[in-house]
Amino acid sequence: MTGLAPQKDTEAVLAPPRRGGLRWLRWAGALVVALAVGIGALFGARLDRDPTLVSTPLIGQPASERVVPYLEQEGSVSLADLRGQIVVVNFWASWCVACREEHPSLSAAAAAYQDAGVRFLGVNYQDQKSSATAFLDEMGRAENFTYLSDTGSRLAIDFGVFGIPETFFIDKEGRIAAKITGPATLPLLSGVLDEMLAGGRPDPSTTTGPLQERP
Repeated sequence: MTGLAPQKDTEAVLAPPRRGGLRWLRWAGALVVALAVGIGALFGARLDRDPTLVSTPLIGQPASERVVPYLEQEGSVSLADLRGQIVVVNFWASWCVACREEHPSLSAAAAAYQDAGVRFLGVNYQDQKSSATAFLDEMGRAENFTYLSDTGSRLAIDFGVFGIPETFFIDKEGRIAAKITGPATLPLLSGVLDEMLAGGRPDPSTTTGPLQERP
C-alpha cells in the first residue's frame, strides 16, 4: 500500500487545474490584451498630432508696455511705442545653447519680414553685457533686429519667462498672439507671421521645446 502513495502524488501534480483556475487565467489574458490595445491606441492618437502643442493663458492678453533700455546704445523702447505693428519678442542669452541654435532662423525671419512691417526685439536675459555683445560679434547682428537689455529681468517676469529661448508674437493691437517655447525655426516663425499678416490669428497654442535656465 505504501508503494502507491507516490503514484497518487504524481496524479495530483499532473491533474488539470480546476475550472475556476482556468476561468481566472482567461480573464487575466483578456485583461493583458485589452491593456495592450488601449496603450497602443493612446500612443497612436498622440502620434496623429504634434505632442508639443499646449495651450497658454497668455494668448489674447495685452503685452507688457514696460520701457526697456537698448543693449548697445543709449535710449530705450516700449512695446507701446510699436503699437500698430506686428512685433516678435525673443528672450535670449549668450549662455543659452538653444539660443545659438535658433539665431540663424531668427535673423533670416527678421530680414525676410522687414518690408512687411514686422519688428523684431531681442531681449537679453540674465546675462552680462560683455558676454551678450561677444555673442552678437560671433553670431552676427541681424537686420531689423533691436537688441535690448532686460535689467532685473523685469520684462521677462511680465511675460512669465521661466527658461529660454522663448519667443512671443504681439499683434498690432498690442496683444500676445502666439508663443514659441524653445528654439524657433524659420518655418515656424514664417507660419505664425504669415497667418498674422493675413489678418488671421495663429492657433492659440505654444510650441514647446528644450529650455535652459541660467547656469
